[in-house]
Amino acid sequence: MTATPAAIRYVKPAKATNAFNEFVLKLTRLGVSVLGSRVLSVRGRKSGELRSVPVNLLKLDGERYLVAPRGVTQWVRNLRVAGEGQLSVGRRTETFTYTELADHEKPEILRAYLKRWKFEVGVFFDGVDAKASDEKLLEIAPGYPIFKIA
Repeated sequence: MTATPAAIRYVKPAKATNAFNEFVLKLTRLGVSVLGSRVLSVRGRKSGELRSVPVNLLKLDGERYLVAPRGVTQWVRNLRVAGEGQLSVGRRTETFTYTELADHEKPEILRAYLKRWKFEVGVFFDGVDAKASDEKLLEIAPGYPIFKIA
């Protein structure tokens, strides 16, 4: 089975994105969650070293999700190999496992994610927003890994 281009989609961050991420990472490490931000730490799949990035933790209907708006990023690849990660705000850290969602499960999550963070991540969705049809969200779903936190 060959991966489709959408399933291996990756958007490289711009310098401004890197600067913003560093700012959010520092605030979150200090205990200030920016609209639900967390520090995601995952063991590197090659180095074994702990790698950390800021992420938006989506809470929806009593469940928690991590969405990768830039596609198959390094943290996504590392999480898939490691099988677990850590989410932190300040000194509070929790270790988690996850279930990666199938594409048909993603539209509702993508809609909620865009509704909450479109101002921040909309550029990675090529004009698709929270008002998009389920069909459109299902069409783009392969390019956006989503993990349900256990």
